[in-house]
Amino acid sequence: MRHARVLGLVGFAALAAAAVAFAQATVTPVPDNAPVQTAPLVEKPATWGDVKAGAAKAGTCAACHGLDGNPTDPQYPRLAGQSERYIAHQIALFKNGERTTGMAAVMKPFADTLTAQDARDLGAYFATQKAGAGVADDTVIASGANKDKKFFEVGQQLFHSGDKARGIPACMACHGPAGAGNPGPAYPAVAGQQAAYAQRRLEEYRAGTTTQKDAHLFNVMAAVASKLTDEEIGSLASYLQGLHPRTDEAAAPAAAAGH
Repeated sequence: MRHARVLGLVGFAALAAAAVAFAQATVTPVPDNAPVQTAPLVEKPATWGDVKAGAAKAGTCAACHGLDGNPTDPQYPRLAGQSERYIAHQIALFKNGERTTGMAAVMKPFADTLTAQDARDLGAYFATQKAGAGVADDTVIASGANKDKKFFEVGQQLFHSGDKARGIPACMACHGPAGAGNPGPAYPAVAGQQAAYAQRRLEEYRAGTTTQKDAHLFNVMAAVASKLTDEEIGSLASYLQGLHPRTDEAAAPAAAAGH
């Protein structure tokens, strides 16, 4: 019996040793690592803009937009009074090649030289400048659906009330009753904007094509502009050009007269 026990223990030990040897010889696959995450190299995010730094950099923009953001050439947009976020965003779109229409070919070489912080600084500076305004066209419309209205009045109606029957919201719902914009969602200021520029942008929105990667805001405008006629676009652009907040000095005489 004693020999049998010894043999049994020896046999068990041999089986254990064989199991260990088998385990050591068996290849256990290691789970694949998670796929490597790749990301484009991007510059460090900018902090909020510095007005003084932006003023020093604004000379680069002066030839087209005017030193204070009020251009003399109607094909260039008015930047004075525009929000910092909107300006910085547009510069980024030009720089990244996502905004390609209009004067993009002129803007891109300048945008390419700017860092994200430069764009923020420029935006901060132009946001502090007082926007000028032009004159709205008050020529009387001679024929068509808007016969006998002053030309700018068609755009004025759309800006303040929209057209419920056609599903067109009032422009002021996003851009404000005085056209000052909304810096939170980066809706631009439109008061006093050059009519030629505003008309071209509205026509681009109406065309509905863009190369922007995040086209949410573009699509909001495209949905509205798609329903506008040539006359309405021209009238809106004219109305915006003449739109500006009344100063306290101008409002005082009217208030005194009971108007």
